[in-house]
Amino acid sequence: MLLRSQRRQYHGTFFFRNRPELQLLCSLASRQPKGSTLKVAVLACSNGAEAYSIMYALRSAQPDRKIVFHAVDIASEVVEIAREGIYPRESQQLIGSAIFERMTCSEERRMFHCEDGYVRVQDWVREGIEWHVGDAGDPELHSVLGPMDIVVANKFLCHMDAPDAERCLRAIAPLVRSGGYLFVSGVDLAVRTRVARDLNWTPVSELLEEIHDGDPSVRGDWPWRYWGLEPLDRSRKDWQIRYASVFQLGAKTAAQPLTELIAAK
Repeated sequence: MLLRSQRRQYHGTFFFRNRPELQLLCSLASRQPKGSTLKVAVLACSNGAEAYSIMYALRSAQPDRKIVFHAVDIASEVVEIAREGIYPRESQQLIGSAIFERMTCSEERRMFHCEDGYVRVQDWVREGIEWHVGDAGDPELHSVLGPMDIVVANKFLCHMDAPDAERCLRAIAPLVRSGGYLFVSGVDLAVRTRVARDLNWTPVSELLEEIHDGDPSVRGDWPWRYWGLEPLDRSRKDWQIRYASVFQLGAKTAAQPLTELIAAK
């Protein structure tokens, strides 16, 4: 039933969708040398909720860190929504679900200005994000963005047929610099496992289980929707690579700090 379901792209999402994932992203970013520039790309950024959540988390954790941040989506209309950073407070009319429901009241106050039934992302979060209309699977994207420390490619590959998703995932990999990190949840596990093995990606074990269970919307849709995420099964011999959502590329060990990787170059 799941394999025969018709797949199509969705642009719905949430702010702070997966908190353990944000926690790990900030932890990995903090391991860069002091004073260095952090380069981040968010692919299939949709209406901007994920990109703004990541920037909020990074700037809250490291206010003085210089960040180069690119956000890309194939749909020009949602990129424009993201760039403006203005959302109806009753956001069901925008995407079909309440995108603010996973935020605390204090986070809403810090993130947004309220304006007559709308909220606007504050400048300290918006500043520095470059928005692009583009295809995540386009090989030319590397020439636009360059090698990144962290690439986030979440919640869109599952909406593709397996061969297209695999081609796209392989095309995304060169965007990550050697020793950098790829976040890739919301993808058929068999596709991700096959590509990770073929390209010798190292699964990051830190917060692996917490991230796997960190988005209740996809865990709750198993097994009724094709994007539903199966329960983590530690009895599988391949469980770490199958269930990891974060991988280090071009490095011998995921536990090796970024500072050591840079010093080794």
